[in-house]
Amino acid sequence: MAKIVKPLSDQQLLRYSRHIMLPNMDIDGQEKLWNSKVLIIGVGGLGCAVAQYLACSGIGKLTLVDDDKVDKTNLQRQVLHTENNVGLNKCDSAKQSLQQLNSEITIDTHTIRLTGEVLLQTIQEHDVVVDCSDNLTTRNELNLLCFKTKTPLVSGAAIRMEGQVATFTMDKDQPCYQCISSMFGEQELTCSESGILSPVVGVIGSLQATETIKLLVQIGEVLSSRLLMFDAVTMSFNEFKLNQNLTCSVCSK
Repeated sequence: MAKIVKPLSDQQLLRYSRHIMLPNMDIDGQEKLWNSKVLIIGVGGLGCAVAQYLACSGIGKLTLVDDDKVDKTNLQRQVLHTENNVGLNKCDSAKQSLQQLNSEITIDTHTIRLTGEVLLQTIQEHDVVVDCSDNLTTRNELNLLCFKTKTPLVSGAAIRMEGQVATFTMDKDQPCYQCISSMFGEQELTCSESGILSPVVGVIGSLQATETIKLLVQIGEVLSSRLLMFDAVTMSFNEFKLNQNLTCSVCSK
């Protein structure tokens, strides 16, 4: 069955006019965003930054997944959560803020951690998955299920004063997240243990949102087979080429 495309209203054409003015976006590109569905795993520092820009950009449907609650220590960097929402589930808190930014879009929430078949089915219902989680186990499972469904995965991470972004299109002969995560040590650093400069998650989250929009509209070059590293200390970006691991348990078969 052909996908039903919802056209933009006159008010939406005005609202998103600064997007539409871009030659490689135009009305067609904005309509693609309006008819897209994006799954965001984690609504912490990265997830808040990603979600607010995707909501403002007119993504038709956002699905937020997080089983955590807002803590006072989150307020330093998780910009969708307010003082009044401390103790509230992060999905519910973020949804309140996002609806004030854009009341036209659909926002679904899952306040439990999704795994296995439920996560697989949820991924299949979306066009892009944005990984804003904070643990290697979740990232590896997301990667595996995105590879199975051939759903593009936009991965981001931030700690201390540094961060990284990569996009995995799940195309043939392209690396997946497992290709690089297999090189990581078993020890996982967290913000509560190592600290995080608040604007760094904003930088990385903004880059993830940019990659997501480019994937959906099919404009520009995404970070496929490339890892972009950001260092706030020196205010520098470095790019590294990613190669497929020929012994990868996910994508080499």
